[in-house]
Amino acid sequence: MVFRKPPDGGWGWVIVVVSFFTQFLCYGSPLAVGVLYLEWLDAFGEGKGKTAWVGSLANGIGLLASPVCSICVSSFGARPVAIFSGFMVAGGLMMSSFAPNIYFLYVSYGIVVGLGCGLLYTATVTITCQYFDKHRGLALGLISTGSSVGLFIYAALQRELIELYGLDGCLLIVGALSLNILACGSLMRPLESSSSPPPEKMFVDKVPDQYFVYHEKEKTVEENISILEKGYIDEKCVNNGPDGKQDSILNKNALSSINVNEKDTYKKKVVEQTNFCKQLAKRKWQLYLTYWKETMVLFKNKVFSALFVAILLFDIGGFPPSLLMEDVARSANISEDDYYMPLISIIGIMTTVGKLILGILADFKWVNTLYLYVTTLLMTGVALFAIPFAKSYLTLAMLSGILGFLTGNWSIFPYVTTKTVGIEKLTHAYGILMFFAGLGNSLGPPIVGWFYDWTQEYDTAFYFSGFCVLLGGFLLLLAALPCWNACTNQSSKLPPNTYSYKVASNA
Repeated sequence: MVFRKPPDGGWGWVIVVVSFFTQFLCYGSPLAVGVLYLEWLDAFGEGKGKTAWVGSLANGIGLLASPVCSICVSSFGARPVAIFSGFMVAGGLMMSSFAPNIYFLYVSYGIVVGLGCGLLYTATVTITCQYFDKHRGLALGLISTGSSVGLFIYAALQRELIELYGLDGCLLIVGALSLNILACGSLMRPLESSSSPPPEKMFVDKVPDQYFVYHEKEKTVEENISILEKGYIDEKCVNNGPDGKQDSILNKNALSSINVNEKDTYKKKVVEQTNFCKQLAKRKWQLYLTYWKETMVLFKNKVFSALFVAILLFDIGGFPPSLLMEDVARSANISEDDYYMPLISIIGIMTTVGKLILGILADFKWVNTLYLYVTTLLMTGVALFAIPFAKSYLTLAMLSGILGFLTGNWSIFPYVTTKTVGIEKLTHAYGILMFFAGLGNSLGPPIVGWFYDWTQEYDTAFYFSGFCVLLGGFLLLLAALPCWNACTNQSSKLPPNTYSYKVASNA
C-alpha cells in the first residue's frame, strides 16, 4: 500500500487526540491496578506474590507480545486493530467483575486486558508515525502522556467507585468507559494514497505469470465443458432416435478427454506452487538466520549488553512501587484520613512531568543521554532503599513523586538505544530491549510480593528492588566509561539491515 507524504497536521492532530484518549482509556486501569490489588487481597485471601501476578501480567504481556502486535497492525491496519482491541479491553475488565478466583483474573485481566493494551499501543504509535514526520517527536510525546494521565485519574476514580459500588461495580463501570475506545478507533482513518491501485489489483500484480496461464487454461476448459454440455442437451431434445444416442457417446468421449487435460494442468499447477513455496521458505529461513546473526553481533557491543541487563533489572525493581505503594502505606498503619491524594496518582502525575523534563534535557547537545539515563537509575535505586524508612504519608508521597519522576526516563530510552547501536539498528535493538522490559514488568511485583509472604514485611523486598536497580545502573555506567569506547565503537559498526522490524513499548 502506498501512503501519501505525512501531512504533519490537519487530520493528524485528530489522530493525536484520539490516540491520547485511547492510551488514557486502556492503560488507566492496568497502571492504577494497585487500588484493585488491595481489594483482590481481601476478596480472595491469596498471598501477595500470587495476587501481584494479575497486575504484572496486565502491564508486561503487551511488551512480551510486541512482535505479534506489530504483525497484527501491519497486516490489518491500525483502525481495525484498535476497534477489536477496544472490545478486548472492555470485555476483559467486565469479565473480571465476575471472577470467582485469582486464576480467572490471570486470564481476564492479566492476559486479555494486557494483550488488548499492547495492541492499542502499537496501533496508536503506528498511525501517529504515518501522519507526522517533522513533528513526529512532539506527536508521540503528546500521546504517550495519555497513559500517565490515565494513571493519575484512574487511581482516584477506581477508589471512589469501589466505595460507591464495590469492586465488581467498579470493574463493570471502568469496562463500560473503555468502550469509548471504539469511537476513538473509528476515527483512525488510514493515510492512503488516492491514486493507489485497489487492493484486488495489487494482489493480482504480485502473482507469478505462470499462474495466469493456468488460470486461463482452467477457464478455457470450463467454457468448453459448458458449451459441450449445452450442445449435448440441445441435441438430446431435438433428436430422440438412435442418432441421438450416438451423439451423446461422442460428447461423453470429448468431455472425458477434456477432463484428462484438466487433470494434467492441475498437476503442473501443484508442482509449480510447491516449488514456489520451497523457494519462499528458503528465502525466509535465510532472513531468520541473518536476523539471529545480527542479534549475536549486537550483544558483542558491551554497552548494549549492559543496557539489556539494566532495563531488565530496572523493571524488576522499579515497577513494583506503582503497583504496591498503596499496600505499603496500609502495612505501615497509615490512616486513610491522612490521605490527601492516592499515592499512585502522585506517581502518575510525576511520571508525566518526568517524561517531559527528561525529554527536553535529552535535546540539549551538552547533555549525554546515556549518562542521564544512568543517573536516573542510580537515583531510583536510592529512592527504593529509602522506602522502608518512610513511616508517614508525607514521606511516602515524597518518595512516590521522586520515583514517578525518575520513571519518566522511558521518554529518553529510545535516545539511549540510538546512541548505543546507531539509527540503522534502532528497531532491531529496541525490540529486543522491550521484550526484556516486559519480562521485568511481569516478574517484579510477584517477586516483591513473595518477599513479603516470606518475611511478613516490605523492607527486605524493597532492599532487593533497590539493589537490582543499582546493580543495573552501575553495570551500565561501567560499560559507558570512556575506557570502553574503542571496543564499543568497533562492535557497533554493523552491516545495515535489509529489512525492518516494528515494535511496541509501554513508555
